[in-house]
Amino acid sequence: MLETIWFVLWTLLWAVYFVLDGFDLGLGALMPAIAKTEEERRMVYNASGPFWDGNEVWLIAAGGVTFAAFPKVYAYMFSTLYAPLLLLLFALILRAVSYEFRNKVDSPVWRAMWDWVHFIVNLAACLLLGVFFANLFMGIPFDANGVYGGNLLKLLNIYGLAGGLFFLAAFMMHGAIWLTIKSRDELQTKALAAAGVCWVAVAVLLIVFLVLTFFCTSIFGNYLKMPWLIVLPALAVLALLFVPRFLNKGHLWLAWSASGLFLICVTFFGVMGIYPNMLISSTDPAATLTAFNGASTSNTLEIMLVVALVMVPIVLLYQFWMYRLFSKPVTREELDSDHAY
Repeated sequence: MLETIWFVLWTLLWAVYFVLDGFDLGLGALMPAIAKTEEERRMVYNASGPFWDGNEVWLIAAGGVTFAAFPKVYAYMFSTLYAPLLLLLFALILRAVSYEFRNKVDSPVWRAMWDWVHFIVNLAACLLLGVFFANLFMGIPFDANGVYGGNLLKLLNIYGLAGGLFFLAAFMMHGAIWLTIKSRDELQTKALAAAGVCWVAVAVLLIVFLVLTFFCTSIFGNYLKMPWLIVLPALAVLALLFVPRFLNKGHLWLAWSASGLFLICVTFFGVMGIYPNMLISSTDPAATLTAFNGASTSNTLEIMLVVALVMVPIVLLYQFWMYRLFSKPVTREELDSDHAY
């Protein structure tokens, strides 16, 4: 029972991370297409600037839970998927540097360099997260000792690439909607148009990804065994359909919330589809790690559950307060302040 609870909590942490950090990753990947002037680029940076580092807390939490609740899964995961996870780490480090270093030198060339770094690493992070999870769903070639039987290129299979492109489009849509909330005038108009284009891309890639999921994974098997799980993809599709409806009516926060709900449901759709598996071996089924054979002891899980029930609501309340505090659009006056990016 405790293993299942922690499996669901592990999934939830990843889902919250995708909702919160997804918008600034997507916004960074979208920046060259919508921010053409220096002021617009600074608007984009300041739309995500107060949030990105707090959002990454949920990635740390997801990694920490994997380490503490499912230590064997953590060990095998970082052995088999070492290369993409290391590339993701470098991308996130460089993203942080791009925020802080961009305005350290008053030079257009210097700022342009960091703008391109910011775009490339955000683009790479979106793709890597999609490739990572797509391969988790499909299975990875490793043996009972956690020795990976492939290379980085083997992860860039058709299903992995489809997952990467789908995550990229979903995060860009999420980020474009966020920019409509945080901007005004011409930039808001461009962000709204970008959100519409990204929505079409997400809808198309969702269909492609689901078709490939049917042929490349066993995810749909769980949905035949537990039909009630169908509520997850149904709710995801419903949330996605409501995104343009809310945007057209000017309900920007509702549109962003619908986009966030879509990301949550998609995450649960995939992860609950492989339950109780967590790390599937495509070459040796006996080596597959589940929520049960890869979990910590019951005492550890009990103690962690108590800590989580106390601390997670506190973190959520703090982040709610932070988002409420910085909920207003970025203004030209704010760009002139000392704390602006």
